[in-house]
Amino acid sequence: MKKYSYMILAFLLCWTSACKKLDTLPPNIITDQDVFSNSAGIQAYMARMYAELPLEDFRYSPARGLNFFWIIAPVSATTGEALSRDQNGSMQENLTFDDRPTTWSLCYKTIRDANYFAENLPKYASNYTPDQVNAWLGEARFIRAVTYFALVKRYGGVPLVDKVLNYPEQSIAELRIPRSSEEKIYDLISSDLDYAYTNLPASNQVSRANKYAAAGFKSRAMLYAGTVAKYNNISLVDGSGNRLCGIPAAKAVTYFKAAYDAAALLDGKYSLYKKSWAAGDKNAQYQNYVNMFFDASSPENIFVRQYHYPESVHGYDAYNVPRQLMGANGYSSEVNPSLNFVEMFDGIPKNADGTIKTTTNGKYDLYTNTMDLFANAEPRLRATVVLPGDIMKGISIEIRRGIYTGPTAGGISPLLPAGSTAQYPTANIVQSANASQTPYKLPNGTTMNPAGLSGFFTGDGTCSVSGFSVRKYIVPDKPTSEVLENRSDQTWIELRYAEVLLNRAEAAVELNSLGQSDKSYVQDAFTQINQIRERAGADLLAGTTDVNIDVVRKERKKELGFENKQYWDMRRWRVADKEQNSTIYRTLMPFYSANDGKYFFDARLDERNSRYTFDVRWYYEQIPDGEIQKSQNLIQNPGY
Repeated sequence: MKKYSYMILAFLLCWTSACKKLDTLPPNIITDQDVFSNSAGIQAYMARMYAELPLEDFRYSPARGLNFFWIIAPVSATTGEALSRDQNGSMQENLTFDDRPTTWSLCYKTIRDANYFAENLPKYASNYTPDQVNAWLGEARFIRAVTYFALVKRYGGVPLVDKVLNYPEQSIAELRIPRSSEEKIYDLISSDLDYAYTNLPASNQVSRANKYAAAGFKSRAMLYAGTVAKYNNISLVDGSGNRLCGIPAAKAVTYFKAAYDAAALLDGKYSLYKKSWAAGDKNAQYQNYVNMFFDASSPENIFVRQYHYPESVHGYDAYNVPRQLMGANGYSSEVNPSLNFVEMFDGIPKNADGTIKTTTNGKYDLYTNTMDLFANAEPRLRATVVLPGDIMKGISIEIRRGIYTGPTAGGISPLLPAGSTAQYPTANIVQSANASQTPYKLPNGTTMNPAGLSGFFTGDGTCSVSGFSVRKYIVPDKPTSEVLENRSDQTWIELRYAEVLLNRAEAAVELNSLGQSDKSYVQDAFTQINQIRERAGADLLAGTTDVNIDVVRKERKKELGFENKQYWDMRRWRVADKEQNSTIYRTLMPFYSANDGKYFFDARLDERNSRYTFDVRWYYEQIPDGEIQKSQNLIQNPGY
């Protein structure tokens, strides 16, 4: 009988709203009989596999990989959604950080666990009902599919291992499995998720997959495959003619149809979260969107990863709260939404080119309060981004670049030439190097901190560097005493219904563009996008003529902002190099005019001059050198 090692911790993981505790702890080394002959052993094995799932959640960054606690240089600062003091450009995933296991090795460990489970559970099937056995096997196939998707979106075609490999029963030569084609890996993912959909129940414990999670993930994976088939120009073919990087363009329709059909399976099973939403009420729509990320009973949540203090935690709040809400750890403001991200939203005054309007006839527009500029913005923006002067945890978040003390007769001219990345002049501007500020006495006798309590500070990185801070996923009522890097435990929503609707809409538009007119694909995309825009409080699309791929992609960026999805979207669309090469993202700097007693905004390029450049090689990540050294059958990706 084979023996298998398990960490005791896996037996303590919780998959329901209340933790289930076993009466006795199992030993570190247990037999197949111990695991597969009782439901407690199977639950523990499942807990292990779910804990290993390669999800890009609160504990992921390209700089440090999967499941790493210290998240600086965050994903959103790689895509341009945000700016960060610790990230100065686009990047590929780090393969060697801190000598930790690579994504490649972690994924193949999980694949082995899933294969081992699927091969050995049937030997003990007589202990359970057929429905139980089928559901557990469905979960194993779901886990394998999600893990292979993590591999294929990074590396393209990888070795396809669908059974347990054993040494020395199998020779070293047999174990050196070459890479399969990228297309074949996606077909395996599709097959596994179809099996999971057929065998999984309609509902399951929280953090475990049901049949609709399988369908939702299939819509995501097949959409990725379809866009690679349509937009990828990188090719790598082995000596046997297997296309390791790239998918034939002719397969785009097949994959887009698979994505569309999978998304449609969720019709009537989930819905957009609208518990506190009210038509025409911007504040209710704002609060509804905030609440969505913290309501465990949300009808939108399809698949989540739970955390629970103290045994399973992350540091999202500590790293990302505005400076004035900083906890004892001394972290803050790691994610600062860029002006480029903010400008996508409706209801903001804009110039003809779509950029934010901050001047009239060459002079800055003046506002009594900083929030006045955003008075008509769609509520989804406020729920995603902390705007300067908005309220968070009952406190007005002060974000200023400085106090302007110069002349105001005839209006205030731009402080810098258009397109400048220079520092602001010191004449007529009072600035602060850090949070220890000297209050400036205003003409009316009151005093004001030049940078406000949350910055911009010219010499201190613990502040907003963009003029904004992130709100999404920040716990609204977490006290400052608990804003610590080991104290956050809000749930990560890996897949929600809004994404499935976006997957469906994108697949529909792509199918229409490829000449598939047997269904009203554009009409369907129009319906899905307007569902999302209505909930967001955005302007509805007027008709199907307003629907195109750019509209769908923009809606996706807004709805899924700061959920670690755009990083992969930019890659599958093959637009990262086009959007980012030599790009400097933009900021919005609020100033207080001392002599006017009002605020103005300067929209400008990031004064840190952080230039983003995406290397086209990164569309396919480098296979770790250690894996190549172990098997010369593995062909490295192009350019490495």
